[in-house]
Amino acid sequence: MKTVMSLQEQLVEFVQAFNELAPEQHTIKHDIELEKVMDDYATFVTNKANEEEWHRMMKDPSHTFTQLVEEARVKSARCVTIMEKYRAWKLLEGQEGKTDYFQNIESCIEEEFGSFHVTADSKVLLVGSGSFPMTPLLIAKRTGAKVMGIDIDEEAIEIGRRVVHQLGKDLPIQLEKVVIEEIPGIHEITHVIFSSTVNGKYDLLDQLHTLTNDDVVVAMRYGNELKSLFNYPMQQVNERKWKMVDTVLRPHQVFDIALYKKA
Repeated sequence: MKTVMSLQEQLVEFVQAFNELAPEQHTIKHDIELEKVMDDYATFVTNKANEEEWHRMMKDPSHTFTQLVEEARVKSARCVTIMEKYRAWKLLEGQEGKTDYFQNIESCIEEEFGSFHVTADSKVLLVGSGSFPMTPLLIAKRTGAKVMGIDIDEEAIEIGRRVVHQLGKDLPIQLEKVVIEEIPGIHEITHVIFSSTVNGKYDLLDQLHTLTNDDVVVAMRYGNELKSLFNYPMQQVNERKWKMVDTVLRPHQVFDIALYKKA
């Protein structure tokens, strides 16, 4: 008879799988297995049945469990980076597929900014564009807005440019390895999106205050509670600089969205 695993035991197994399938020197040999694990992990963090045990454990979390949560968050973010490269290479080699994880991410594009709509006159910045820049491609294609994606991974930028050339070479998309304060024309940006797996995203939001115009809208992808296993969670902001004007809660998706405007 198969025993039911606790949430902590399941989390240990996921972390072990992340370490095995996405070592520091990764190759594409484990791409199918990694995609399966990441799809299962996305289901795990959105499974309402796990929430009661999560809350129970977080009432008085042990040091071991706290470390496990942090490791799961960091390792799963690394796996997302690697899996995006897998998907990009598959596309570039003519064998691109789509996993549940990517469908989950793409499903949020329509509701990203709530009532603060992106139009053809908008200029959008995505922080953490990755190797498969889904968000820039979908926004530019559906709205005609100019989109800039930035990332600290130079390889991701190079691969992302090839993906954009193949899927939307005539779209107004620019991908750059550049820090926020060096973005050309940043004062003209109307909408900003932070990827949920960007560490230090609230520090970057703080920097944006003096660099952007007064009407800029920021969509911060985040994950609290159980979803924090897959995303960096929401943090308090300096209320003299930013105010949260709306949240887009998505129970069946891997992250939620907080919308900010200047105070």
